[in-house]
Order: sequence, then C-alpha cells, then structure tokens
Amino acid sequence: MPLILPSRRTFCTRAILALLGAPTVLRAATGIQTAQPHLNPIHPNVASIDHDRILAAANALLDTPPTPLTTFHSPHSPATPNDFYSEPDDLAAPSSPAFTAHRDALFTLSRTVATLTAASVLTQTTQPDPRYATHAADHLRAWFLTPATRMNPNLQYGQRTPKASPGHFNGNFKGLVETIPLAEVAQSIPFLASSSALTPDELSTLRAWFADYLKWLTEDPLATLARDQKDHHGSSWLLQSAACAHLTATGLTSDDSNLNLLRHRFRTVTLRAQLHATGKFPNEVATPNPYRNSLFNLDLLSAACDLLSTRFESVWDYELQDGPGMRTAIAFHAPFIANRSSWPYPADAAHFTDLPGRRISLLLAGRAYSYPQYTEEWQSLPPIPDTAPAEIRRSDPLSQPLLWVTHPKPVPLT
Repeated sequence: MPLILPSRRTFCTRAILALLGAPTVLRAATGIQTAQPHLNPIHPNVASIDHDRILAAANALLDTPPTPLTTFHSPHSPATPNDFYSEPDDLAAPSSPAFTAHRDALFTLSRTVATLTAASVLTQTTQPDPRYATHAADHLRAWFLTPATRMNPNLQYGQRTPKASPGHFNGNFKGLVETIPLAEVAQSIPFLASSSALTPDELSTLRAWFADYLKWLTEDPLATLARDQKDHHGSSWLLQSAACAHLTATGLTSDDSNLNLLRHRFRTVTLRAQLHATGKFPNEVATPNPYRNSLFNLDLLSAACDLLSTRFESVWDYELQDGPGMRTAIAFHAPFIANRSSWPYPADAAHFTDLPGRRISLLLAGRAYSYPQYTEEWQSLPPIPDTAPAEIRRSDPLSQPLLWVTHPKPVPLT
C-alpha cells in the first residue's frame, strides 16, 4: 500500500498531537518542562541514567550459574529435554499447576545476558571488567552451544495442552509470547563479539542458531499463525523475527532480504491489522488487561521499528494512505503513560496500579521523531522493579535500554 506524501503526513501528525495534547498532557501530568537544547533531551545519556541500576544488578549476577532448559523437565512433555515446553495457565488446576519452568528460565536468561552485557558496555571506556562478558558468554554457551543442554530452535511444544494426543506437537501460537526474551539475547550478542569472551567459531554457531530459529519463524505453520494475529501475538513474532534477521544479516542491513520482507510486512499488513485511525490498538483494549497489553504491544512494535530502520529508511515514518502509523500510536498512548488515571478504557483486571513503568517505546520514539517530551517522560518514570508481579515484569519486553540506543563495534560474525 502506498505511503502518504510527507506534507500530508506532517499535517495529520500535527493535527493528532494537537487534538490529543500530548506535550501539554505530559508536562501537566509530570511537571516536566522542555529541557534546554544543550542538555540534548532527544538523546538522553542512558549510560549515566542507568549506571547504578545496571552495575548493581550485574554484580549480583556474577555468581549465578546458567540454568538451561535441560535443568527442568515436565512429566507431561512428549518432547526431548532440549525442546522448549510450556502449558497454558488457564487450563491448570490447583492440584496440577501449569508447567512454566522453561518460560521462566528463558526470561531469566534474557535478563541475565542483557544485564551483564550492558555492564560490559558501561565499563569498557572507564575500567574494563572482563567478568561481565565472560559470565554472559557462559550462559550463552549453555543455552545455545553445548550439545547436551542447547535449546532446539523451535517452539513446537509451547503452550501445549497436557492432555494432547501423544505423538503430536500440539503447540499453540500463543507460545511465541514466551520467547520474546530471545530478542534481547540476540541484541546482546554483537556487543559481546568485540570482547574475547566468545571465540569466532562460537559467534558463528550462535549466529547459526538464530538463523535456524528465524527459518522456523518464517516457515512453520504454528509460527505463521502467530504472525497473522492482529495483536501482541503478531507483534511478538515481528520483534523476534526482526531481532534474528538483524543479528544474522550479512552486509548492509538495508539490503538484507529478510529484513526487507519484514519492513514490507510492517508497512502493508501490521499497520492496517493492528492500528485504529486514532492510534489505539482495538484488539488490545478489548482484552481483560487493556492498559497492560496496549503498552506491551507499543513496546514490541517500537523495538521492531528500531531494528528494521536504517540510515536510509525509517520504518517509524511508515503510514497508510488512508490510516495511521507508529507516530499516531505513540501520540495516542503517551498521555496515558504519563497519567494512568486518564486511561479512557476499563482498568486492567489485575495489577493496574503497578503500571506503566519506564516504557522503552517513549525513549525510542523520542529519538526517532526528535521529540524531547517523550524522552523526558521516559526518564521521569521509574523502571519496573524486580519485586513487581511476574505478569508485569514479563510485559516489559526489554530490560536494558542501553543496548538499544548504543551501536556495538562492527565485528564481523562469520
């Protein structure tokens, strides 16, 4: 579908911002005034802002051993110990809780690798500490390299009903939400490539694992069913596919065929399937947790936009001939991130007051659109704490913004 002309896009965007009053609402809700130009509010110093948080968390992780999938096994699983397996929470009985150990272990892996990688990046220019990269590499080896413990690159048994017929995969497309943490693992690897923690052969094997997972994402019927959903399930597919394609691209990412296909899909399918003209996500506001799911989806799509954008083409600027784009989605949600009580839809069924947290969508959008009100609001919000309910922590898909606003050193992954 063709894009609208820049002049019309600019006009429509300004009109929407004016109607929603995003800058006014943000300042009124938080008391923030526009920062002075010399403070570079569009590109806040994430390393400085997150310095203490990153190092405190990373130091606590240095003695944490890897816990790959093979550490846990469900008696209901027909899969091998190396296959990801999980069960639906809503089918569990009090006497037989759903098996979620693989989901939780993958979440922990992502947080661990991303935090240790961020600490390595943070200390490189001051007092380099090889322990962070070395320990992150230990976790990657256990999960993706060591034959006895590596995860198989597919989700055939995700969200499987325990009583499904033997001999069948019977996974559910909803299982792809549980592997969103793989996106930040993929984002961490190029930063570790410039250290001596991983050998060239190990880096090549890691890259091959994510290439195999991308092949499963793009070809398997279960994965493509998730791709075609008109909500955060489809966005989870898009982000993971973009992260895998970005990691495994050869040469310029602007020329990579996988990334080009994802850009085309975002422009021609995702925007029309998910966005209302106002910028809301109709299929998220209809759920029992409309606020949480809307912000979750906004973060997923924002991260995907960032991965798919290049120096020559900004996916953030895609808009439909007769509809909105991400600029409209961010403008719609920003006031409600600043002021949760202004949310015009029902409150979430659970943990509504634990949100919004520091949404990475505001940081990435503020940088993409040169719009300081978004980055200022991002900085003013507290990160979601480790003590928050598990559902809330899992709805915060990216834990280390430093890895998303910093460019790793260009080290070839052959």
